[in-house]
Amino acid sequence: MTVAKKNFTWRSIFPNCFAAQEEPKSGKPKKAVTKQSSFQRLSFLDLSNPSSITLSEDLSVSLAGSNLHVFTLAELKVITQSFSSSNFLGEGGFGPVHKGFIDDKLRPGLKAQPVAVKLLDLDGLQGHKEWLTEVIFLAQLRHPHLVKLIGYCCEEEHRLLVYEYMPRGSLENQLFRRYSVSLPWSTRMKIAHGAAKGLEYLHEAEKPVIYRDFKASNILLDSDYNPKLSDFGLAKDGPEGDDTHVSTRVMGTQGYAAPEYIMTEQNLVEWARPMLNDPRKLGRIMDPRLEGQYSETGARKAAALAYLCLSHRPRQRPTMSTVVKTLEPLKDYEDIPIGTFVFTVPTDALRKEEDVKESETKRESRKESNHHRQNHKLHNHRRNQYRSPRSTTIHSDNGLKSPLHPV
Repeated sequence: MTVAKKNFTWRSIFPNCFAAQEEPKSGKPKKAVTKQSSFQRLSFLDLSNPSSITLSEDLSVSLAGSNLHVFTLAELKVITQSFSSSNFLGEGGFGPVHKGFIDDKLRPGLKAQPVAVKLLDLDGLQGHKEWLTEVIFLAQLRHPHLVKLIGYCCEEEHRLLVYEYMPRGSLENQLFRRYSVSLPWSTRMKIAHGAAKGLEYLHEAEKPVIYRDFKASNILLDSDYNPKLSDFGLAKDGPEGDDTHVSTRVMGTQGYAAPEYIMTEQNLVEWARPMLNDPRKLGRIMDPRLEGQYSETGARKAAALAYLCLSHRPRQRPTMSTVVKTLEPLKDYEDIPIGTFVFTVPTDALRKEEDVKESETKRESRKESNHHRQNHKLHNHRRNQYRSPRSTTIHSDNGLKSPLHPV
């Protein structure tokens, strides 16, 4: 027996996400919507009410004071050149990301700036719920160490997000990309401190937020290596007041999560944890690309802090404000050994350089050989001019001796 595969669309699953439906016939006039200058923090559930007319209306009304732009799909195709491969920046669990550029020619009032446009992959690991969660959180959260959401698109099944463009890319690429210059110790501590400040803002807000996807690929860097947390699709409202319960379901891809999220898994964090508390073994987990150019005192303090953050006893873990205060001075430590900077040249570049050197050596060798022959000829010519009349031999041009008999 064969079962016919039922076709479905986002419209059938999330009917409130699309164009406005017909309004119920009623004698009551439509309520006017007034734009609010500020708003109370929303949660995901606030926009999941089936009685809402449309999601688009819910968002535009509820987030009226957030200054988010609602883009059309056609506009986003224009600024990304139809999501051209030449504008491709990368891809994550949400979907592909393309670079674009917006200005007041696209829409009056838009600040001219490069942007990153993230397109939801309908077959990817995340979906509408994560898209909506990201819109809700980033529309309401503003901090120097959180990536700025400029706008979104919710059109038919298409879900897109438009962010400020971060020219240095992710911390993951800066740390692990082949042939990239190793980040100096002070820059690494600057990034750690900034990321901690972003988490401090989330954790200690009036309505706390649990980020749940803290990892190097979600820390983006601007041109001055200032870090900003991105990807809030897995975030959730934190406990308030006496409520301290936290879900322990593993979320997202492998990164850092609180120990109760990952105690059932064997992972790199658990392997490295014992070495964080042992100064004699700390060198084993230091990045070899630093080549010893880091503050030993700063490294020990950072490792001790990380060890406390990984405690299996929640009450022994420091608050994010404590983490921020501890990291603050580490970027300025000056007990860094002075050594020669070493840059690892890519293998292909080395081969090309060797080929160039080899060809140059051959050319020099040929020049020296020609110069030697010319000097040798000149030397023989001069000897012939001044040879003794009694001599019975001369040196021929080819360097061989030949007897000459007197006439």
